[in-house]
Amino acid sequence: MSQTNILLESGTNELEIVEFYIDEVDVDEDKPYRGYFGVNVAKVLEIIRMPRVTEMPNPPHPSVVGTFNLRSRVIPLIDLSVWLGKHMSSKHPPKVIVSEFNRVTNAFLVSGVTRIHRLSWEQVEPPNSYVASVSSNSFTGVVKFEDRILLLLDMEQIIWDLNPNLAMHMSPEDEARLGGEGDNVTRAIVVDDSNSIRKMIVNVLERDGYEVMQDINGQFAWNRLLDLKRRSIEEKRSIFDFVKLIVSDIEMPSMDGHNLCKRCKDDPVLKNVPFILFSSLINERLFHKGESVGADAQVTKPEIATLTQKAKQLIEQMAR
Repeated sequence: MSQTNILLESGTNELEIVEFYIDEVDVDEDKPYRGYFGVNVAKVLEIIRMPRVTEMPNPPHPSVVGTFNLRSRVIPLIDLSVWLGKHMSSKHPPKVIVSEFNRVTNAFLVSGVTRIHRLSWEQVEPPNSYVASVSSNSFTGVVKFEDRILLLLDMEQIIWDLNPNLAMHMSPEDEARLGGEGDNVTRAIVVDDSNSIRKMIVNVLERDGYEVMQDINGQFAWNRLLDLKRRSIEEKRSIFDFVKLIVSDIEMPSMDGHNLCKRCKDDPVLKNVPFILFSSLINERLFHKGESVGADAQVTKPEIATLTQKAKQLIEQMAR
């Protein structure tokens, strides 16, 4: 599956998702139930038939079926139905979604793939507390169609749970380096729909001397920024008295990070506030999208140490 013709322009607040499904068999009544799910096209390398799989001697989780060879690349295969606690029907040959993000390649076993949807992030609702609790926080959003509900899969969280070594963490050297550097308060806004990731970024920045405001999506952050802009104008003060740094994820319900960045850089007051995109979608193929909306820096998750370094550099440049 090629992405060449389906990647969207940056800053339009749109996304394209691959819709797939899992046919679940009720073990008591043997009645199939089809659940619909989706994943950002930008994370999908290709969709293939079930390959020949080599079992792993000590898999980290029962959902890890094994590994397979795809053009000289050894790729782990994760049975998504097992991860979600479902029993997938074996009546039809399954499909495999090969994905790449955070510079890591993985594959997910599903019942089938239907189509690609082009949506606005405004159509994506955050999962409610019930969905989050019963799914182990495996979903980042909900899309409601007339005949079905589609859940957006949080691939990063699944991979990080399976392999904690890939998750965000600080090295002992980075831990020792952190700490406040004086009384000059540097105010920052952190925008991420993942509570755990957002809290970790906030904790790291606070330990580095920042005063941090938090928002769960781009729309909330944009409303906050407009309020700070209004206050700076009314009080005849620099916008930097209110915020000196914005750190934002890209994939978020209501408004994504690209659209938020574009709005900031198109604004005569907010355009000079350093803006860092911090996302698993940042790679060689997609880096140009952040450049096109004017991001001052782009850092791929989970490189949080790089994030703090970039933030310090940008603020120092701004002070010159």
